[in-house]
Amino acid sequence: MHAYRTHHCAELTAADVGKTVRLSGWVHRVRDHGGILFIDLRDHFGMTQVLADPDSPAFAAVEKVRSEWVIRIDGEVKARDPELVNPKLPTGEIEVFIRDMEVLGAAEELPLPVFGDQEYPEETRLTYRFLDLRREKLHENIMLRSKVISSTRRRIEDVGFTEFQTPILTASSPEGARDFLVPSRLHPGKVYALPQAPQQFKQLIMVAGFDRYYQIAPCFRDEDPRADRSPGEFYQLDVEMSFVTQDDVFAAIEPVLIGLFEEFGEGKPVTQSFPRIPYAEAMKLYGSDKPDLRNPIKMADVSEHFRDGGFGVFAGILAKNPKAEIRAIPAPGGGSRAFCDRMDGWAKKEGGLPGLAYIFWREEGGAGPVAKNLGEERTEALRQQLGLKAGDAVFFCAGEPKAFEDAAGKARNIIGEELNLTDKDRFEFAWIVDFPMYEWDDENKKVDFSHNPFSMPQGGLEALEGMDPLDIRAWQYDVTCNGFEIVSGGIRNHMPEIMFKAFEIAGYPKSEVEARFGGMVNAFRYGAPPHGGCAAGIDRIVMLLAGEHTLREVIMFPKNQRAEDLMMQAPAEPLPQQLRELGLRYLPKE
Repeated sequence: MHAYRTHHCAELTAADVGKTVRLSGWVHRVRDHGGILFIDLRDHFGMTQVLADPDSPAFAAVEKVRSEWVIRIDGEVKARDPELVNPKLPTGEIEVFIRDMEVLGAAEELPLPVFGDQEYPEETRLTYRFLDLRREKLHENIMLRSKVISSTRRRIEDVGFTEFQTPILTASSPEGARDFLVPSRLHPGKVYALPQAPQQFKQLIMVAGFDRYYQIAPCFRDEDPRADRSPGEFYQLDVEMSFVTQDDVFAAIEPVLIGLFEEFGEGKPVTQSFPRIPYAEAMKLYGSDKPDLRNPIKMADVSEHFRDGGFGVFAGILAKNPKAEIRAIPAPGGGSRAFCDRMDGWAKKEGGLPGLAYIFWREEGGAGPVAKNLGEERTEALRQQLGLKAGDAVFFCAGEPKAFEDAAGKARNIIGEELNLTDKDRFEFAWIVDFPMYEWDDENKKVDFSHNPFSMPQGGLEALEGMDPLDIRAWQYDVTCNGFEIVSGGIRNHMPEIMFKAFEIAGYPKSEVEARFGGMVNAFRYGAPPHGGCAAGIDRIVMLLAGEHTLREVIMFPKNQRAEDLMMQAPAEPLPQQLRELGLRYLPKE
């Protein structure tokens, strides 16, 4: 007989009744039913009920075990009485009568329970993550993650991609976040950077003549954490293709995503043909470049109803600023003063807005201060434009769109949630396309890249030389799903003269581009194919499939909100010897 087990804890069925077996696992819980001791024995695969009564030679030993002890038992498989069968368990038809038991690993008093779904402070959960991972839901999430990655590899290879590994120790790159730097012992005063993404390397792979590359790539960014972003490090499905247009990339990636979400989405409907929404349209209709399309609300420009009208505040805003708009957020079913006042309060406290003006409709017409001042005729025209009726409402944001769009998008989401308009049981995808190549950096008073600096501008060199930089669009695109960006990519700039000009507009002289990206620029001088690709966030995809709200629930060993690993106590102070070897010393923080 094997030293630890003949079967795992989800394997035994009624067909095994009468067999002598050996099981090993964790004591999930112990129950005393009138002198008979029942143990739910758990391992990676599942659970088996084992028991001992006073006639068992192992009874005295079984009495001593506690939750989360690791034990080995030998025993006889018996059929449960029909009324005691548990149809929820694969092993629910049987139980094992213990003949012998060995304690393989005793457990001290637990800092958090493994049984059940009790809520515990994040600090405790992350400090004792090895215990937290024993909990059923978290264990399932981690297994789901593994299955999703395995399925992703199969699907992407089935459409002609080959996996290659790229370096971890590399050079700094302007990907939009701070680099993690690694001092070099062999080259004092110089550093490596951990890759924010394998961007340059995957482009070099295309220049080297490999046609379709992919990698489940670790990425490192020294940026502030948030619920949909893991602090410090994350994994992405990194993809690049040669001799492709934007349509070719879409055609390759869309079926992979559809297949993953159909395979692991528990039967929820999945978008079969992703709509393409230009960035400007997404901001106008949804107030976000990652709209949740499960919510049917679309915002609208209603400025003309207020221009030179009776509602003086909005009329004044439009008169003073030619860039100003009045944006409407319809709220079907939200036509009560209580709901409207609640949204107005949210805008003032959390939305970063001075408030949300509103109109709500009764059978006799529009109600509220805005309707009263705007007048019956304009209020009715507004209602007809938005397709609203009695019992509905509309909220308004006013000013330059870039100042209120983010808050308006959040208000749209809250209205959809509060009024039960958002369908939670589906996966709604879209491509967001035509991103602006540049944006205005108000802090540094300069034009800067708005997305990926290595993307090809639409119109090429002619656009860079002849257009206002803020009007140039890039061959950049994202995939959004249920309000999250899960894929980002672009068609790459593979021509040195276009690259130099693109970086020059963002304030990078040719000498700096040569110094920072010399390897890639030099490669482009020797025959670079047109190429493009994208990267899909593995962590976010699994989070959506698992129905979780934070990435920490789908990452095996996550860091906390301060980017600390509480279990391994990292980051930690380096030893003096390590600093001496690297020729480093720390300055006091100002």
